[in-house]
Amino acid sequence: MATCHTDCMERPLRICFGMMGAFIGSHPCWFLIAPLVVSAGFGSGFYFLAERLSNNIEEQFTPVDGQAKLDRKYIQETFPGNDSIFSPLRLSTNGHYASVIATSDSNILAVEALQDILDLDFRIRRIAVHFDNHSFEYMDVCAKVRGSCNSNSILEIIRYNASNIDNVNLTYPWHHTGLSDVPLHPSLGGVRLKGQSSLVESANAIQLRYYLQEDDKRKIDMWLEAFINLLSNEPSSQLTYSTSMSMQWEFEKSSSSVISLFSITYAIANTFCVLSCWRLDNVRTKVWVAVCGVLTPGLAVLSGFGMLLLLGQPFVITVASVPFMIVGVGLDDMFIMTSCWQRTRVVDSVPDRLADTYRDSAISITITTLTDALALFLGYSSPFGSVRSFCLYAAISICFCYLYNLTFLGACMALNGHREAGNKHWLTCARIPEDLPSAPSKSYSVCCAGGGYDRITQKEKPELMSLMFERFYGPFLTHKYIKAGVFVIYAFYLAVSIYGCCIIKEGLDIKNLALDDSYIRNYYSNQERYFSEYCYNVMVAVKQPFPYWNEEESKRLLGCVSNFENLDYVNGTFGWFQSFGRYANGINLSTGSQEAFQSNLLDFLQLKNEFSLDINWSSDKEIQASRFFVKTLNNKTSANEMMTGLRQKAEECPVGLVVYHPSFIYFDQYAVILDNTIQTILVAMLVMLLISFLLIPSPVCSVWVAFAICSVIVGVTGFMSLWGVNLDSISLINLVMCIGFSVDSSAHVSYAFVSSPKCDANEKAKDALAHLGYPIMQGALSTILGVVVLSLSGSYLFRTFFKIVFLVITFGVLHGLMFIPVFLTILWKCRNWSM
Repeated sequence: MATCHTDCMERPLRICFGMMGAFIGSHPCWFLIAPLVVSAGFGSGFYFLAERLSNNIEEQFTPVDGQAKLDRKYIQETFPGNDSIFSPLRLSTNGHYASVIATSDSNILAVEALQDILDLDFRIRRIAVHFDNHSFEYMDVCAKVRGSCNSNSILEIIRYNASNIDNVNLTYPWHHTGLSDVPLHPSLGGVRLKGQSSLVESANAIQLRYYLQEDDKRKIDMWLEAFINLLSNEPSSQLTYSTSMSMQWEFEKSSSSVISLFSITYAIANTFCVLSCWRLDNVRTKVWVAVCGVLTPGLAVLSGFGMLLLLGQPFVITVASVPFMIVGVGLDDMFIMTSCWQRTRVVDSVPDRLADTYRDSAISITITTLTDALALFLGYSSPFGSVRSFCLYAAISICFCYLYNLTFLGACMALNGHREAGNKHWLTCARIPEDLPSAPSKSYSVCCAGGGYDRITQKEKPELMSLMFERFYGPFLTHKYIKAGVFVIYAFYLAVSIYGCCIIKEGLDIKNLALDDSYIRNYYSNQERYFSEYCYNVMVAVKQPFPYWNEEESKRLLGCVSNFENLDYVNGTFGWFQSFGRYANGINLSTGSQEAFQSNLLDFLQLKNEFSLDINWSSDKEIQASRFFVKTLNNKTSANEMMTGLRQKAEECPVGLVVYHPSFIYFDQYAVILDNTIQTILVAMLVMLLISFLLIPSPVCSVWVAFAICSVIVGVTGFMSLWGVNLDSISLINLVMCIGFSVDSSAHVSYAFVSSPKCDANEKAKDALAHLGYPIMQGALSTILGVVVLSLSGSYLFRTFFKIVFLVITFGVLHGLMFIPVFLTILWKCRNWSM
């Protein structure tokens, strides 16, 4: 095969970066001050942080253009609510409410237990809230039905008298009365029936809900807060509670929980960098470079965040994890640049040394920055607002971090280089000798001497860890038996990863947005335990005029209803036309003509006025649209399968139907999350491959970089599944970030491999590992240390970030320092591939 040259971009870029390094080395003060001034200017954007906060859960964690949002708009326009006829069943949103679940290990329907519940209900209804120099109670803000507050069905059935329970034959899941059927399954949980009948023998839980009007948001929030205060002071551990705003309020607490952790992270990162850059040589030590290396990501976050806040970009809580990521990115670049500086000739001038440093390191960090930033910019196409916000803030911050590494950090290295050239002490800046053989004590000699270097190579003496990679790890890894072992390890890694991908779960469990110690977690657990058997009453809207009085035409609609009822997870249907049919047959009403049907229907709606909310009348009293309801069961069918199945049956119906439930707003994530993730990853991989082809002077290495991206992503996805992380909008954020991070170590090693002057493949691998093995390990450790404190967070969001970053960095290093070097040595042929 002919020799292949692909350095048409890499070579001129090396020249340009060399010129840049020389210029910065000659004028370091300007490049030290300018980033500080720019950061201070952009940092003024934090003044607008409070205005830019956008933590609405529905807005940020559900698809922006989800089908359910379009269906909701149709439902709201076609079936507007009626303030005097409130019906929870017909709400197009979750509404405003407070809820409490009382549980019992024996029987919650015992008279004593019911009396305690009635006492609690009385206290809730008598909560006094002070507002604008007057007070109000529940009855002043409650949702009303015919002038009275909407009541809890179980308490209504016993007429608010606990002793009446002995005289009532409760039937479940619907309680049958002479006039109507009352849904009991939302109020009663953990039910045991008598034999094969529908009569209730006992129950373990009662749920009470208090719905509020939607006219005054301030009064509603104040009453809900008072409700939470009341229930939080209840001594009973068998009471759990929540409100329609609880999840939103609890979610907003997550950001404050991580602020203190970031200060710990910064301290850990600073300590690690100083210790890893410390040298016993008081001149060659890189303490100040390490300090500036930690400061650089901080300036990048200040600039990136500030600029976007000034431009009016929304700030979502997911963005709070970006600084942890930027610290790792910045320190990784800093370690690479420092390693390249140490390989320059000590006797050269500072501008020449910095020019050589930039020629060796700038391409490598440019590759990783481009891959990181472009992967994040591609993630901005996500249908989730939280992902978009994270990707934009992270991508811009990474760009600033790259810019400041080349300017601010480069200037710091130049100033430190001038100190080294003058053989000055790192702390006192006083000129000291290289050696003090006649010093009064050995400790004095250690503290007051330095500046030595290898007189043969005229370079700084290599560190112990670099020598370990050069003399031990490189030869060890390139041994033929070790290579065979590496293939076995990789096969095991790939098998476990693929297994994890096959069992991954999709979707965001809404309770994971709250902190671990939140009161609502117990509430959701009880709701799932006791009230999940009968899941949702799903609206089905007939969105066209339909001749309900025509028996032949009605069969088409009834056929569609039967199709819904035949689904495994459907318990039945009910609607106005079914109830009206039974009513008409019961008293022998004529409904065969349009006039008779409409006339008798209007009389029926006077008796069952809640059904009037299900019919959209035209101005000339014709039915334009109507709706009925499908009762679903929890028979281990996933929410996505249930929603998709109902929508599919609606599409198959010859009558135009719309299927909707407020929960579908959140279920829509299942319909897009997998496809969007795969699409983003594939496009990103193509972009990464293009960047590799352009900047790495070897096609085979470019291909292996693309391979590393795919391999790491498969590993992260599989192992995160085994670690209990679902594929949701939060993990999608991290997987998008993973696309860029996965290439870092492999790109550094691949570029060093093909840039090595050695000809033998094993020698090229040893050379690459000797030069970059330790910096890659430093960067990986600094990144992990930067996020390890998030494992202590009480928020699922930030713990997920830690888990995935840990997996990305671990597998990235594994590929960069083990798999890729071995694979390259096997496939590399000097006669076929050269620079």
